Amino acid sequence: MPASIGTALTEAARTLQASGISEPRLDAGALMSHVIGRDRAFIVAHPEAVITKPQLKRLEEFVTRRAQGEPLQYITGHQEFFKLDFEVTPDVLIPRPETELIIEAVLDLVHTDTQFTFGDIGTGSGCLAVSILNECGNAHALGIDTSEQALRVAQRNAERHRVANRLRLVQSDLFDAISVNETLDLIVSNPPYVADDEMKILQREVQREPRSALAGGSDGLALIRRLLLDAPGHLRPGGYLVFEFGINQDVAIRDLVDRKVWKLIEIRNDLQQIPRTILLQKK
Repeated sequence: MPASIGTALTEAARTLQASGISEPRLDAGALMSHVIGRDRAFIVAHPEAVITKPQLKRLEEFVTRRAQGEPLQYITGHQEFFKLDFEVTPDVLIPRPETELIIEAVLDLVHTDTQFTFGDIGTGSGCLAVSILNECGNAHALGIDTSEQALRVAQRNAERHRVANRLRLVQSDLFDAISVNETLDLIVSNPPYVADDEMKILQREVQREPRSALAGGSDGLALIRRLLLDAPGHLRPGGYLVFEFGINQDVAIRDLVDRKVWKLIEIRNDLQQIPRTILLQKK
């Protein structure tokens, strides 16, 4: 007898729950939606609908992967971020809601019609660069990453959202491969900021993400120190630097900011009221 969506969904959720997945029903529904190519509303409204044998086999394979700790987004290959759908692979960090604060900050600093050029340091999937370009039709971007594989993902996302003609991607360790004469109006970044001792106790799903996109050295601030030192050389006077940082790092970052170089505009909290994003302006 063919399996129904409802029966398969219940079994999938049971397997995920037994494996310690925090939201088993939600993840099972996402995997089901991905397998059958229908949205969640259809799944809820039609639990009696038949799932084919090939679809059921594929669902079972995906559930096994998820139960083993593989992030849901790497299985489906997608993650929503700031109104857009992004391709994600194990070569890139999974975009997170708190990182949308960077885009909100940028939109507070520059008008969407303004012509400006910005850099995205550690672009990964390109979620920041592509989202800002999508919002600001006259902007141009430089996306930088050390990973060639990540840059390929960013390129595909730029093409998908029709901003590739305004995005230049460069493989570089921060600004090492960028001309000293190239200046920008704005720099954004979600740099690696997890301290070495915290890397060992990350959730098993997070440990599947690229270490280079997470590990920030002994105190988590190694890349942030470099960013604060190197960014002024590539910003015009009055240009902005906006970046994300980790929990309980705000005090240390305030101390790292050279007030002779930077004006500290604001440190913004995320939805959990945790300091998360800093807005700086070059003097």
